[in-house]
Amino acid sequence: MANSTFSGPVRSEGGFQHLATNNTTGNQLTNKVNIETNGQLVIEGTNGNNVNRSATTPDRYYLNEYYETLPKLQGFLTGSETKDFGSIGDGNELIEDVAVLGAALGDFAMASLSVDTVDLTLTATVTAANVVTVSLGNFTGGAIDLASATLTVRTIPKLQSFGSIANSNFEVLGTNMTSALVTRNATAGGFIMTTAGADQDQSILAPNLANPIAWSDTLWGTENQVEWECSINPNAIDNQKFWAGLKLTNDQLIATDADQAYFKFQTDATNSEAFTDFTLLHFVHSVGGTDFISALPITVAANTIYHLKIVINSERKATIFVDGVQYDITTTAGSTGGTAVSAVAEGSAAVLSGALTDNVDFIPYVGIEAGAAAAEAIDVHWQAINRTIFE
Repeated sequence: MANSTFSGPVRSEGGFQHLATNNTTGNQLTNKVNIETNGQLVIEGTNGNNVNRSATTPDRYYLNEYYETLPKLQGFLTGSETKDFGSIGDGNELIEDVAVLGAALGDFAMASLSVDTVDLTLTATVTAANVVTVSLGNFTGGAIDLASATLTVRTIPKLQSFGSIANSNFEVLGTNMTSALVTRNATAGGFIMTTAGADQDQSILAPNLANPIAWSDTLWGTENQVEWECSINPNAIDNQKFWAGLKLTNDQLIATDADQAYFKFQTDATNSEAFTDFTLLHFVHSVGGTDFISALPITVAANTIYHLKIVINSERKATIFVDGVQYDITTTAGSTGGTAVSAVAEGSAAVLSGALTDNVDFIPYVGIEAGAAAAEAIDVHWQAINRTIFE
């Protein structure tokens, strides 16, 4: 049934019902809808097992990200090496260049040693692109010889304005990616990620894995009944590939991760897999290195918003939704091609994936890669994830 709009009050003597899908069996469930005295709609009977939730439940942990601040390249960059400075006489200093990929002139820099510096002065300065020069000075009155230690340097990009402060939960990365390639989406909300312009350039959205934030420090395990969803718009469809979902690495290639569950689209097989149809959205899941590719009956269109959702149930089996419609998942293994699947008919049981590998902790990624020497862009409006509180 299509969505309906009413201009007057809606009345029902027998009450309203909510149709949802059981997280374990894939069967449709009918739940009673109540209206509390405060006017809030409450759906009875979900017990934390429905995939189509309309409200949070106390047995689950929820994160939602609407990107009020833009994600940028990692808030800080780090480089390290093992270094023995040897004996340093009083009034002297020794210098060492440490490689820090992405460091730029004008960035803030700091350094540390994994041993007591015994009142020596340790400073760091970005002296060239990707290079931090560390100076160890002795002004103590006598010679000092530190033991061999780990020399670590960290740079922080200079801030031009308040608006340039990076999102603390997410960062962007990828081949030739820069913070300037992330811009606010003023018309639709969220932001736009754009590749730099060369063939195989990437723009990838990831939780900030280097910082202690909930998106990266929480374990999103296959045994935790994880639910993930996002809203994206791939913009033009000409020569690119994009992916979104739960993986171990940010790589778009199916072969890279032995365990994964993610959506993928590509316009050709260049630097990627050979799908049977390069117009359709696909869902890929892998179990211990065995790959399964579901070709959804969805022709990806330019400038179209897609709401993607993955749900892993208590048996570690996945089910998927696109724009609120549930789709079957293939049980036929294969690392290329793709097996056609259908939308789940109302009242029918969904075909879920086989059980995913136990105790595998996923990371949510969204990315786009250019298939030719031209910039490609994808809009990301929001992202959400939740899991059971208990194992």
